[in-house]
Amino acid sequence: MNQAMSAPFLRLYALALLFFSANSILNVIVPLRIEAWGASNSDIGFIMGAYMFTCMFFRPWAGHLVHKHGPVIVLRILLAVNGLALILYTFTGMEGYLAARVMQGICTAFFSMSLQMGIIDALPEEQRSQGLSLYSLFTYMPTIIGPLLAVGIWELGGVNGFTAAMILIALATGLFGYSVPMQFAQKGQGNAAQERLGLRGALGRIAGNRPLLICSLLMLLASIVFGAVTAFIPLYARQISYGHAGVYLMIQAGIIVVARFALSKRIPSDGKWHAWFVGAICLLGSVGALLLSLSQAMGPVVFYAAAVSIGIAQAMLYPTLTTYLTFVLPGTSRNVYIGLFIATADLGISMGGMAMGPIADRFSFSAMYAVSAAVGVIAACMAVLNRSMGERRMQQAAVPE
Repeated sequence: MNQAMSAPFLRLYALALLFFSANSILNVIVPLRIEAWGASNSDIGFIMGAYMFTCMFFRPWAGHLVHKHGPVIVLRILLAVNGLALILYTFTGMEGYLAARVMQGICTAFFSMSLQMGIIDALPEEQRSQGLSLYSLFTYMPTIIGPLLAVGIWELGGVNGFTAAMILIALATGLFGYSVPMQFAQKGQGNAAQERLGLRGALGRIAGNRPLLICSLLMLLASIVFGAVTAFIPLYARQISYGHAGVYLMIQAGIIVVARFALSKRIPSDGKWHAWFVGAICLLGSVGALLLSLSQAMGPVVFYAAAVSIGIAQAMLYPTLTTYLTFVLPGTSRNVYIGLFIATADLGISMGGMAMGPIADRFSFSAMYAVSAAVGVIAACMAVLNRSMGERRMQQAAVPE
């Protein structure tokens, strides 16, 4: 029986779809509204990046608390806080947007860890990659139509339309979340002393765990590329002839959804390190960033081709690395270490806005995406140069806590 496609898991995936539906609208409207208030690209990047930076900060703590108390009680609390954050967008200015982004970051850290740890703990090993891929698939499904809805709200509905959308999403997510049964999600049963040691000492010991270190660095570098797209495409698209942010983000999201649905069973789930496979994924992201850099000179075909390339890379990299780590990390501290790994993705997304914004201010969006392409090449080289990591998999997994 394929448990990853059973009714309880499908309800969890549907909850993820509702939870992340607000982001597909906010990722377009927030930069446009902040720019309309006179903010620079650096300011926009800072506020957009604050969401994932906060998420990164709380990931390890979230992994520890989810493992200790179980996903259910954590999920109930964060759904209420997330609703408050969405409503905050409807009546505040730039400072309120920053506060809402921080609140959303905290909620996302706990929500993501609650669902992903529940999926990992409940599924058999051979179905982990499919479960994680389907979870990620449903988190991206709102971004297929969300950007176009956001542009419509911005151009036609104004503040009233935006307010109604945020309140509706907050209510729907909260009500559905409280009704979803999760009897299979139990508290972690690991050794409590080892959990505390893993939480306190993880940052100091991460360099000694080679698979975790390499996967985290790869996710960090690739996420810088993805974050630069999220933060600045709504602004950059207006500089491209026939460029449209909603269409670009819809294409990219559609590619992510199709790739994760069609290729979920092809993601390695054998616990081995596939260096060339991971390197090719990183290189696809780099090619996409390079195409974005050339789009202002070469036109909309290149612009939208970048969405395809980056979409495939984003669809494949995260579930591939996460699945590999679930096999090689020590079981008693796995949740904490997975939280640290996911935190590097959050840090990369935030750096895509915070670090790349000043480059766009100083030079141009084209130069910024050229720098992003170079970052993707570094990630691809790192993946390929660490081919021997697969040979040490069993040794690493055997390291005592």
